Amino acid sequence: MKIGLIGVGSIGSTLAKRLPTKGHDVKVANSRGPETLDKDLLSTGAQAVTAEEAAADVDALILSIPLNAMPNLAPLIQALPAETAVIDTSNYYPRRDDTIDAIENGQVESEWVVEQLGRSIVKAWNAIGAQVLEEDPREPGDPQRLAIPVAADDARAKDIAFTLVNDSGLDPVDAGSLADSWRQQPGAPVYGTRLAAAEIPGALEAAQRDRLPRRRDLTFDIVMDRLDDPTLTIDAAFMTRLARALYL
Repeated sequence: MKIGLIGVGSIGSTLAKRLPTKGHDVKVANSRGPETLDKDLLSTGAQAVTAEEAAADVDALILSIPLNAMPNLAPLIQALPAETAVIDTSNYYPRRDDTIDAIENGQVESEWVVEQLGRSIVKAWNAIGAQVLEEDPREPGDPQRLAIPVAADDARAKDIAFTLVNDSGLDPVDAGSLADSWRQQPGAPVYGTRLAAAEIPGALEAAQRDRLPRRRDLTFDIVMDRLDDPTLTIDAAFMTRLARALYL
């Protein structure tokens, strides 16, 4: 499959290195130009390009950028062919990024992104910790394999995302429509809690929409407080324990 990837943060960089190992043709871009990309990102076969080149002639375009930066990509996304799947990995953290009034007032994050980009998306990889994605990929059938929810309105785009999630080392689980994707936003039981495929449906069903922002912000405050103490660490195990304590 031909894949474009814009954004090389924690999730994007892992996908840039892993997807080529599964036979995908991957082009990767950041906001500063292809010459600034770390060579390690290209070690498995990804090609460094501009954002415009990353979006050209691809089956899927993965956006792994801060949610508040989505409006900047609207012209590029709107020029894509209708058959190109657009996959968003972002999350809304108002204490980290800009406050977005519509989301503060209850709009589903994915629906806000759709409004900004002017076309439908798939929501995937947002509910997995970046370090977990990097360190714990497993092949299909492994009893210890983790799973993530995938939400979309377009069935064909969702199928493409399912293939790529599987190739990233995780089991994809259908989480329904974008209107229901609030169930995989920060603070939800499925978010960062390291669940197997059989556990995902129950976690999605257990989500309580009005409680998500408070739990999300509490997690952020705990992490920031921990960062102030040089004797403490924040690793994948700690983040999983924290998510499971607060969200499940």
